[in-house]
Amino acid sequence: MESQVDLGFLRHALMPSWNSVSPQFRTPLSVALLAGFFTYLAIAGSILPGKLVPGVALADATRLHYRCNGLLSLLLLVGLLGIGANMGFVSPTAISDRGLELLSTTFVFSFLVCKLRVDIWSVTLVLYFSGCKSQSKGSSLKPHISGNLLHDWWLGIQLNPHFMGIDLKFFFVRAGMMGWLLINLSILMKSIQDGALSQSMILYQLFCALYILDYFVHEEYMTSTWDIIAERLGFMLVFGDLVWIPFTFSIQGWWLLRNSVELTTASSVANCFVFLIGYMVFRGANKQKHMFKKNPKAPIWGKPPKVVGGKLLASGYWGIARHCNYLGDLLLALSFSLPCGISSPIPYFYPIYLLILLIWRERRDEARCAEKYREIWAEYRKLVPWRILPYVY
Repeated sequence: MESQVDLGFLRHALMPSWNSVSPQFRTPLSVALLAGFFTYLAIAGSILPGKLVPGVALADATRLHYRCNGLLSLLLLVGLLGIGANMGFVSPTAISDRGLELLSTTFVFSFLVCKLRVDIWSVTLVLYFSGCKSQSKGSSLKPHISGNLLHDWWLGIQLNPHFMGIDLKFFFVRAGMMGWLLINLSILMKSIQDGALSQSMILYQLFCALYILDYFVHEEYMTSTWDIIAERLGFMLVFGDLVWIPFTFSIQGWWLLRNSVELTTASSVANCFVFLIGYMVFRGANKQKHMFKKNPKAPIWGKPPKVVGGKLLASGYWGIARHCNYLGDLLLALSFSLPCGISSPIPYFYPIYLLILLIWRERRDEARCAEKYREIWAEYRKLVPWRILPYVY
């Protein structure tokens, strides 16, 4: 009987509720929230001022250009939502009150104007079939078809597909990062509303907010990451950006809403150190890589960079481990979970998942670089023997 009740609750929580945003429109609120969010991002990303950053040179020597106005878009959105909440137009706990409902609606969302129903599966199928039909010879749009439909649908056909002038890959990852912050802010407001704001919640919220804001401050660094320059856009990236990032990276916040954790002063200080060290390694490594790609002669830690074969940076963090940025990312993920204590493994889902993902990705990176750089890569491996964590892995 208990399992039937739990399944009934889950089914009810996952179904979009028909609470109208206004009497004239019988539209599920979760659908309206998502449609409004995506529409805002498309408009703001296109019209707000921002630095126009050239991407990494593609195989055909062309470059895409990215308007990096994510920080302005995010701050404006949070400001508008704050004003809307103050005027009673939007509930600050609208997201936290409908977590599972929004999760399911991310798969199936409606556009109010054309009444067109699209889901994640359809989007990625559209990407697959449009990619197959592409006649483009350019690196960003040239179709890469393996002949295995599942493989091509999962990993994608095209490197940088566009829709109405919008780079979909850049758009989706921006939506995921902003969605993560909006979920967290709604969870924070829910904890304040319930009178349950704790030191653990404050630390979690602070670390995540700093990480996300830093991401958008340095958004141009995203243009030289693996996702942008090497991964094709298929179901894996679309699902990862729109569903996985915002809804699983915020598990700690959801958990703290329902569980009380008392942190000692020592544990709080240690947690801050883990965050700061992780941030220093993560941001420092990514900045060094980005600057090296822009200017291979730029000094690293005040010294001329050591370069292997004229192509691979072996100075700074990149002289310590071949994927040292992954170490910083893992420490940051751990710092998001430590405020939850150690009474449950649930809040540690994110760092555990990230560890598995980054080891898998590191192995893919190694194979790709070995094929691309050959003898240069072998020399680099001898010079920098550690993969992620020196003297361990």
